[in-house]
Amino acid sequence: MSFIEVKQISKTFRLVKKKSGLKEAFKSFFKRDYFYVNAVNDISFSIDKGEIVGYIGPNGAGKSTTIKILSGILVPDSGDCKVDGITPWKQRKEYVKKIGVVFGQRSQLWWDIPAEDTFDLLKDIYDIPEKEYQDTKRELIEKLNLADIINIPVRQLSLGQRMRCEIAASLLHNPEILFLDEPTIGLDAVSKQLVRDFIKRLNKEKHTTIILTSHDMADITSLAKRIILIGKGQVLYDGSLRTLKNQYETNRLIHIKTKDKITIRNKGILNKIKAKDGYDILLNTKELSISEFLNRISRNVIIEDIDIENESIDQIIVKLYEDYQI
Repeated sequence: MSFIEVKQISKTFRLVKKKSGLKEAFKSFFKRDYFYVNAVNDISFSIDKGEIVGYIGPNGAGKSTTIKILSGILVPDSGDCKVDGITPWKQRKEYVKKIGVVFGQRSQLWWDIPAEDTFDLLKDIYDIPEKEYQDTKRELIEKLNLADIINIPVRQLSLGQRMRCEIAASLLHNPEILFLDEPTIGLDAVSKQLVRDFIKRLNKEKHTTIILTSHDMADITSLAKRIILIGKGQVLYDGSLRTLKNQYETNRLIHIKTKDKITIRNKGILNKIKAKDGYDILLNTKELSISEFLNRISRNVIIEDIDIENESIDQIIVKLYEDYQI
């Protein structure tokens, strides 16, 4: 049995349909129109202990709803979920000691006091032994570079500094599972890299199971080997990132530095643009391999240099969305 087992989870929300205007607002006090949204629909997947899984999808796909169900915040309408043998929403008091949760747009830190004061409060909430707390806090301060900011009121911290404190707060009780919902949203490049490096180290050293949702695909590619794509409330793809790349990474942008004129035409050449020192050629490698293309070019052209660019992961994900019409 896997560490996390999700079986046919469904969750529907009833929302109020509101019309603009004072008259319509007054009417809604007496009679409300409702509509229903299937946030997640018959979702199933399993995750082994120590895995890092990227949980991705467009806005409104059901990612945050799934995370809230897994963390015990929401109760599904149907289906079952077990995390290390525990049902999150039924055994919540026992379960919360096993998990850490970071929501990028919501804070668990008290706004007007230093982060360290919140840490002390969380120590009492989780009933962490004093020595274990001090050792863990010291380690987190060192690895997340918090020494200079730990005693500054949270409202005076930058977004990057606050997010590092948020991550530390979620790890004080040494959870076995970490749910990260957009953990690097709005961060600068340096802060993003610091957070990513820390998550990698945490997974390697403590074998923490991590579920990561993010629209920043650099987060996903740098941390997760496996992704679960959700769209319209359903799991559309569950597999390795490498397999996904092999399947969808069909186009390459090839820059050829040459003084000669390139006249070759082939079905696999999607576009050819004259550059200052040569040509930029967009090649579909499913129709014409790079080696065959270079073999043909080199017969009539002296190549001084060559540079090949892969498609970005964002372009690959867009293709995936298009295939599933989401």
